[in-house]
Amino acid sequence: MFKGNALVIGASGGIGKALVKKLYESGDYQYVFAVSRSLPAAPIEGVQYHTLDSENENLVAQYCQQLKQAGGQFSLVVCCIGALHAIGVDNQTIMPEKRLEDIQKDQLSFYFTTNAILPAIWLKHVEPLLKGTEPSKLVFFSARVGSISDNNLGGWYGYRASKSALNMMIKCAQIECQRRAKNVCLISYHPGTVETELSKPFQSKVPKNKLFTTDFTVTQLLNIIPNLTAENGPHYIDWQGKSIPW
Repeated sequence: MFKGNALVIGASGGIGKALVKKLYESGDYQYVFAVSRSLPAAPIEGVQYHTLDSENENLVAQYCQQLKQAGGQFSLVVCCIGALHAIGVDNQTIMPEKRLEDIQKDQLSFYFTTNAILPAIWLKHVEPLLKGTEPSKLVFFSARVGSISDNNLGGWYGYRASKSALNMMIKCAQIECQRRAKNVCLISYHPGTVETELSKPFQSKVPKNKLFTTDFTVTQLLNIIPNLTAENGPHYIDWQGKSIPW
């Protein structure tokens, strides 16, 4: 039975840590690699950890080249990079905009860099790791609010637009892969509202049965992706496996 390698990008966050644990414990992968800005407090023995700043493309390229030279096709790469709120320049709090007057250049730049540009840089450099004779999956954590046709509430300009931009990157890449890497299936995944730092300021408004644990949304993802194919990709799906309109 073929055992490919797995890579989790952004592995020190709540979802990333849960994903690394699940992948390693499954025994389905020859090696599990985890990359992030910093090591987790409790690294798993047997997982291949690496730290780097994703904003430095040279470091991203070098790391992916090292993985390529180490050998073995990657059958799964998951990018967990993303942000909804943060502390920005001059210690200003970045939160989703509620109205047009809230739009700011620096805040938009933060959203697009974190949610679209950095994942796109990883997309560029991990594609050679996935290309091969066996099916492979490349998953990006997106969001339902990135859907243009499903937007009935407005607001959250930067976050929505940056996730829409990520979705377009994924769409373009799948078209290209269908020409040069037919085994690669791209997936844009909406995990639901998960109990992590990303959603913390908004959890009070979420019904208890709609606030998921990291373990739940990761399990859902890993149960869904085996049924997705490159021929029908890219896939924009939620935690239930239901398609989301682009």
